Amino acid sequence: MAKSKGFADVGLEEATRRAHALVPKLRELAPASEAARQLTPEVLALLHESGLLRILQPKRWGGMEFDFVSVFDLPEIIGRGDASVAWNVGNLSIHHWMLALYDPKAQEEVWGDDPDAVIASGIAYPQGRARKVDGGIVLSGYWNFSSGVDPSSWNQLACIVRDGDKVIDHRMCMVPRKDFEVIDDWNTLGMRGTGSKSVKVEEVFVPDHRALSMYKARGGSDFPGAAVNANPLYRIPLGGLGTSCLAGAVVGNAQAALDLTIAAVKERSTNYTGMRMRDFQTVQLRVGVAASKIDTARLIIRNDCLDGQRFAAANQMPPMEDKLRWRRNCSLAARLAVDAVDTLHEMAGANGIYTRYPLERLFRDAHSSTAHIGFNWDAGMSTWGLAALGGEVVNPTM
Repeated sequence: MAKSKGFADVGLEEATRRAHALVPKLRELAPASEAARQLTPEVLALLHESGLLRILQPKRWGGMEFDFVSVFDLPEIIGRGDASVAWNVGNLSIHHWMLALYDPKAQEEVWGDDPDAVIASGIAYPQGRARKVDGGIVLSGYWNFSSGVDPSSWNQLACIVRDGDKVIDHRMCMVPRKDFEVIDDWNTLGMRGTGSKSVKVEEVFVPDHRALSMYKARGGSDFPGAAVNANPLYRIPLGGLGTSCLAGAVVGNAQAALDLTIAAVKERSTNYTGMRMRDFQTVQLRVGVAASKIDTARLIIRNDCLDGQRFAAANQMPPMEDKLRWRRNCSLAARLAVDAVDTLHEMAGANGIYTRYPLERLFRDAHSSTAHIGFNWDAGMSTWGLAALGGEVVNPTM
């Protein structure tokens, strides 16, 4: 195994300090990131220097290997500076976590060359199609929303493997940069700095060691990398808690809206009438309601991550209803965070429509981020409801 650049000695307290230290700089750089429609070289350098893209990477490769809840906690802090950067931190961090599930040969192939490797993804299984061949699969497809793809040297692309008309597997394929094409189509309302462009693959061979069956990522230790990555961290069920890595950006963005609003109200403490803005009961009420919703959203996601960790520590497969409960709660947390931003943006009045006013971007980012399928209210609520009422939920990757 190649010697990797090391962050294994960085503790959670230090990583948290580094995340907080980035917030003012990320706020300053946010307009440039939005204009670039991707992670800028300056921001990427800050993330690499801090090691915050490697919070879930195994220590044996120089990663921090923190508990799973860190993939919510640290992006949530970063999201107070720029939600797009936080979105990428969560996404790119969990891709290191996912690579730890793969055959050790795949880990060597990626991290042996570059333990700092940036790995994007395309997670919609129906957008990828594959067929079995000797030694692997042949992959084709077109995936939307490949966040952080511009600086990525690898991409984890989801597919359905068929034998004729029969579905035989769902896989996540590690594809090197030379084998996928980036489509520059990321022109959006918000979250522009994520650079979530589309990617395309045509008839690419992916060896079996780089094509993980997602039936092995549903919880427990039945995954190819278990022999070298025994930490319970890697037993977390991806289908149940995978969106937690993105929830940090959503909640952090809402916290930023609250922090900026409080600062603005204090600054505008007087006007020509002589009244203090903070003394208006409606202002007090909106700030209080928004803060309570943000705190609730944070507590919901953290509690579910900790719940998942308990199952993992006991090497137990969580029941389907629990996995669906976590997904349901994620959609609730996202709605609470957006409601908080809406409350504060409405209070900003006409100031809130100016692009020079930071809350305008936070408002757009809030609504754009929660359009992600992992936060879908109807899907999150109804699937858990079906299971709770005794119905059968058919989802082979859960």
